[in-house]
Amino acid sequence: MRKVLAGFVATFFAFTLACSRPGTQPAAKPPSAPPAAIVAVSGDKQVATIGTPLDQPLVVQVNDGHGAPAAGASVWFRAVNGTAFEPDFGVTGSDGQFTTAVTIGTLAGRYQIAAFTTGAGGKTVEIRIAELALGFQENQGRQLSDFYCGRCHDSESTPERVSNHDNLVAQPHGFDDGAFLNKMSDPDLLAIISHGGPALGKSAEMPPYEHTLNKSDIAALAAYIRAVADPPYQSREVVYAQR
Repeated sequence: MRKVLAGFVATFFAFTLACSRPGTQPAAKPPSAPPAAIVAVSGDKQVATIGTPLDQPLVVQVNDGHGAPAAGASVWFRAVNGTAFEPDFGVTGSDGQFTTAVTIGTLAGRYQIAAFTTGAGGKTVEIRIAELALGFQENQGRQLSDFYCGRCHDSESTPERVSNHDNLVAQPHGFDDGAFLNKMSDPDLLAIISHGGPALGKSAEMPPYEHTLNKSDIAALAAYIRAVADPPYQSREVVYAQR
């Protein structure tokens, strides 16, 4: 009787252990074709306040060697300075695309977001995507720009604002036109905002704002222009290190 009972107990425990083992997970479905490239579809080159979500989600697309969308490809993201992604990992849909919501980090400046996928032979394929985070002063300048400057300096009309850009004799440069505006010194940039175009021998269609904006506002507007410049502004001012 003891032998029968012992056999029953052994069989019972064997059956229990077998049932308690996690089942074998099915292997992840491979992508429809080996990824060869990952590209940004939308959501790149946005401007946001530090520590806040970007207005638009970031959408990337994985393509195969023929430029066709690769479905089922793994995608993941990396960045610095506290940038967060929701989600930060996943697989592409039937259109080869993957979407994530991005909350920018806590430091002002340009952010480089890296998006990755795995190509043939396990090779990592990546793309670098640029975003811009504004601090308090630059963000104040952005709001002033939208209210006072955008109608002339932005050539694109919106439902909220009709552009006057093309109606001017001397068409204003966009504030992101670093190729032109980066050549101005900081004093010259402050002077043209304060005293208008004639202060630098330029068009009087650029009005003075010294009686409209205070010095803090004018400095904020200049800081915003420096922040959004493309290519990025590199200060030419001499900086002396202190011992």
